[in-house]
Amino acid sequence: MNSYSYMPGRRKRSRKDFWVKILLAGTVMYIATLKVLQYTGNPHLVTTLVFVGNFLVPVSFVSFFYERRGIFSVSMTDTALCFIYGGILGTITAALIEPFFITSLTFSSSFIVGLIEELAKIIGVIIIARRRRYNSYKDGIILGAAAGMGFAAFESTGYAFAAFLQSAGSLSYTVLITLLRGITAPVGHGTWTAIFSGVLLNESVAGRFHVSNRVIYAYLTVSALHGLWNGIPMVISSFIPSPNADLIGLAAIGAIGILILYRQWRKAEKELIPFT
Repeated sequence: MNSYSYMPGRRKRSRKDFWVKILLAGTVMYIATLKVLQYTGNPHLVTTLVFVGNFLVPVSFVSFFYERRGIFSVSMTDTALCFIYGGILGTITAALIEPFFITSLTFSSSFIVGLIEELAKIIGVIIIARRRRYNSYKDGIILGAAAGMGFAAFESTGYAFAAFLQSAGSLSYTVLITLLRGITAPVGHGTWTAIFSGVLLNESVAGRFHVSNRVIYAYLTVSALHGLWNGIPMVISSFIPSPNADLIGLAAIGAIGILILYRQWRKAEKELIPFT
């Protein structure tokens, strides 16, 4: 009797810690790949290093939320598909649209980037949620986190390859770009899309999306955070030429996004589950 009651609790704790295992195991594999690459100089390992580095944190972030879905209906398959759709369709859509509106990245154009990319990322959520008719706050947050992190992973991979080519094959510079984008991804794309998606699905009914004032406000809020994230370093560096000042500005913007998402998650936890 005691053994039976103990094991389920043990499995539950293990399941909720699975994202930590992903993060730790991935970190070990990343370091191992880097060391072997440095030792052998085998160029074939560069792609492995870049992919592991750019997908490790996004996958761990999505796993963190997915393991806390409770009895809500979002499935692992749909979460994974949302990651792929948000990553591939999102980056393709943004790449097609942005050149029509942006010629160079300035403080003002940073907000245009935010408006475009926040819409591009939500495509994956709409495809999945409409087919499955997800309409809960928590489902929206999980699917949004997946779509946003998919976008972050694929976009960061592109940045890492570009850094590798532009630096004439500098491994240290490529690793630096990968680490910076990987560490900041959870307070950026993943958080923003989770916020927007949570409101969007909470306002939907039976797979039909309603562009209410709350949805518009959520979209403009995350787009503004996105624009500030891209543009604030330009403003700060023009007054205070110090990378530490840039980091403080980005940390403040990231903290605002996390706080909004935390409040949404708490609200989602209090949702009443309808009987069917």
